[in-house]
Amino acid sequence: MVKILKRRSISSQQVYDIGVEKDHNFLLANGLVASNCFNKSHSTAYAYVTYQTAYLKANYPVEYMSALLTASSDSQEKIEKYRENCLKIGIDVKPPNINYSQKEFTPQDKDIIFGFSAVKNLGEGAIDNILEAREKAGGKFTDFADFMSKINLKTVNRRALETLIYAGAFDSIHANRRQLIEGLDLLINWAQKRLKEKETGQLNVFDLMLGNTSESSSEIKYENAPQLPKIEDFTPQEKLKSEKEHLGFYVSEHPLKPFKESAKFLNPVNLSDLSEQKSRTKICVVAMLTTIKKHIDKNNNNMAFLTLEDISGQADGVVFASNYEQVKDNLIEDTPLLIWGKADNKGDKSQIIINQINKMENIQTVYIKLSPEQAINPQIQGKLKSILQEQSGDKNEAVIPIMAIIDSLNERIFVRFGDNYWVQNADNTVESLENAGFLAYLERVKN
Repeated sequence: MVKILKRRSISSQQVYDIGVEKDHNFLLANGLVASNCFNKSHSTAYAYVTYQTAYLKANYPVEYMSALLTASSDSQEKIEKYRENCLKIGIDVKPPNINYSQKEFTPQDKDIIFGFSAVKNLGEGAIDNILEAREKAGGKFTDFADFMSKINLKTVNRRALETLIYAGAFDSIHANRRQLIEGLDLLINWAQKRLKEKETGQLNVFDLMLGNTSESSSEIKYENAPQLPKIEDFTPQEKLKSEKEHLGFYVSEHPLKPFKESAKFLNPVNLSDLSEQKSRTKICVVAMLTTIKKHIDKNNNNMAFLTLEDISGQADGVVFASNYEQVKDNLIEDTPLLIWGKADNKGDKSQIIINQINKMENIQTVYIKLSPEQAINPQIQGKLKSILQEQSGDKNEAVIPIMAIIDSLNERIFVRFGDNYWVQNADNTVESLENAGFLAYLERVKN
């Protein structure tokens, strides 16, 4: 710290900020002028830190992204953003694991293990208690009963246990999450009773029979632990939904990830890149709806304001009255959707004006098989062009892509037609193509 003892005005001069067009001076007492300038020493220091950061990201990407995720543990939005960045560079962020997770996000070969610090409802004390109990257990819990018998249930409460179960933290020692949720109260009561017996020096008769008289034994069995109900596990969709509800984001896998590769030929836009699209440009996104707010416009017609989410982030969408009736049946939350519309960028605000919404499971593609001779024949090309343009109609409504398959002796070539040749009705298009002598068929997008 530098203490200013005396100020003296030398002269009056025009002072400008770097990169600021107009004067940006601050008039102080005694005629002094101050400016928010960025001097060379600061510039040099920041440039040096930037170089170091870039070097670490380029040469130690797993360690670098682990540190970045740990530093953002209190921000769900940032964690989602950085996990998407990890996915782009080939790093898999694995769900929390009761036997391997640390407080921070931890590198493991080419993957990153989710850190306990980013799990909701899991405080500092609970994390410390779990890690301490795991160390005393020899580095691993053998099963859920082993875990319950070693932790402090006053510190790791029921809410924390539920969150860990829904997050998949126990999947490595007990894969059926529904069993753990349904049997949690029984196991908590059993663990509390076991602790009480231990504190009072009373040994359970089953422990005596099994020889489990020492907590230091490396192979303690818990045959007297209550049996979990024999029920089927949650479906994959239910698991992901529970993860989102209890953690604020998906941890094991994003519901849209299976569609990422199969929908690539549609050239969907990431929501995080929406602001980079030109306004009024026709785009599509593979996303889910997280909020749906229905509204009545000034003409007493129905419309809706939506919040969309994909793997990269969130964005706003609006369905005007002119398209509401067409899309209303597909206004469904937490369901993979293919959404067509136009980018709308005004100032700092970006949104999608939505024209069409379809469930990903219903997305179809028209395939046309052509021989190499047919593909280069001008008459065949003209005939094909005429049929597709006839089936296209309104370009805003034509959202069914056309793919050509050209089979030669040595290879099979897939050619995606430009969206000017996409069509509105898949069945009608296939029928028209078959009537004209083309071999055409429909296929749904696969997850």
